[in-house]
Amino acid sequence: MARRKPRPAIREENERALIEAAEQVFADEGFRGATTAEIARRAGLPKANLHYYFPTKEALYRSVIERVLTAWLAAASSFDMSDDPRLALTAYIGAKMDLARSMPLATRIWSAEMMRGAPMIQDFLDTTLSEWVRSRERVVKGWIAAGRLKAIEPKFLFYMIWATTQQYANAAHEMATLNGGRPLDDKAFERAKSETIEIILRGVAAG
Repeated sequence: MARRKPRPAIREENERALIEAAEQVFADEGFRGATTAEIARRAGLPKANLHYYFPTKEALYRSVIERVLTAWLAAASSFDMSDDPRLALTAYIGAKMDLARSMPLATRIWSAEMMRGAPMIQDFLDTTLSEWVRSRERVVKGWIAAGRLKAIEPKFLFYMIWATTQQYANAAHEMATLNGGRPLDDKAFERAKSETIEIILRGVAAG
């Protein structure tokens, strides 16, 4: 007789299925065009189950956004683990590019939300993201004061890293077209990652 899965495991599976389906629908249709009925259908769950876990479409959308933002912010843990900006930035840029490849739909949803002026998630920008930027700015300014980085504006460095790394999700079709109609394979992606890191570090590292 098969054992029943414990309730926490069932909940976790259902929430994951719903978020993955939501990423697909929100990426295809945008927030306005997406429906909870279509998200539930793609997740293979009754619509009532969706509303049990996520009472509103907005709540589900925000969960999708929060998931990718949390992953992006965690990617900069290297800032706390190394005093060497070359090592810290190498790890951060590499992690951001890997996330663009592993979470392309969520990355595109985030970018579309920013293009609309962040109507659904401005509070994330005002709190979570702003606090993160302030904490990372202090680290970068410390590297500059120690003579390890050129005298740059930390925010401009962040903007450049975000724009460059997220391009590998937002413009994946364009890149595939320019690559003979094929997505970058693992070897090409690793080369792109290493060269992106080299170009950025060459521009900001002191000495």
